This record gives sequence, structure tokens and C-alpha cells, in this order.
Amino acid sequence: MGASKYIKETIIKEYKERSPEYKNRLAEWSKQDNITKVERPSNLSRARELGYKAKQGIVVVRAAVRKGNRKRQTVGGGRKPSKSARFISRHKNMQMIAEERASKKFSNYEVLNSYFVGETGTTRFYEVILVSKQDNGIKRDAVYAPVAAQSGRANRALTSSGKKSRGL
Repeated sequence: MGASKYIKETIIKEYKERSPEYKNRLAEWSKQDNITKVERPSNLSRARELGYKAKQGIVVVRAAVRKGNRKRQTVGGGRKPSKSARFISRHKNMQMIAEERASKKFSNYEVLNSYFVGETGTTRFYEVILVSKQDNGIKRDAVYAPVAAQSGRANRALTSSGKKSRGL
């Protein structure tokens, strides 16, 4: 068995057993900002499957998204009962929302892909792989250059989670 297979197995085991290390990690992430730049991916095998390489111009960001429906802003004036709902369905998956928020904060990067890393009772955590638009090493790379050239990949649902959300 290769190293990536062992990494996968240990991560799945941690998640299923809810080991103390996993719980401590989630508690630590909950205290951090919603979008945090990470030194290295927490699930290296999954990140590499989705195109991550440890090279200049590629960054990993952890994004936290609150679970549940979006609460609607209360409106004044008379409304039909059907229009006075307190919650609105998002019509997007949470992973897509995490990618959009990460691309908004790191505007000089494009979203390559993302993956799930954990969840608490109220929050889901995703790690988003970002590619620099300006880095010369990325511009010369045949794999990453087309991704860096596309603008607004996350917002136009061109990532894998966006395509899944659109039913493609």
C-alpha cells in the first residue's frame, strides 16, 4: 500500500471514531476566522487527488460554513402568508458557498477545487485549493495555466462542486 492509501484510512478512521485529535482540531478551527490560510492540507491524499501540488502559487484555505437554511431579513409592510417565511433555501451546496467565500477573500487567486474536512454541530469545514493568477510558475505550467486564466470559476460554478450543484 502506498502512503496516500494509509493517509486516507487514518482520516476515515478518525472521522468515524471521532478521536480526541479530531475533536481538538475541530475546536481549534471553530475559534479561528471563517476563512483561514493553511500551511499544508489536512487531508493530503484528497488534496493531491484534486490537483494540489506543493509549489509556489498554490495555496490551501480552510473555509467554515454554517449549517442550515439562510435566515431571511425581516421585511416591513403587509405580506401574503406564503411570502413571509423566515428561512430561505440556499439552492446551492455548502461546498460551493465555501469556494465562493474563499475566492472573494483571496481575489488574486482562482479556485481549483475543494473537499470536506470535518463538521461540528453548527459548522461544516472545507479546504479550498486556490491557484495564483499572477505567478509565472503557474502561467508556464500546462495543468494550472488554463485554470488561472479563467476568471470567477467559483461564482460561475465551473468547479466540480458547482457542476454537481447544477446537475452536470
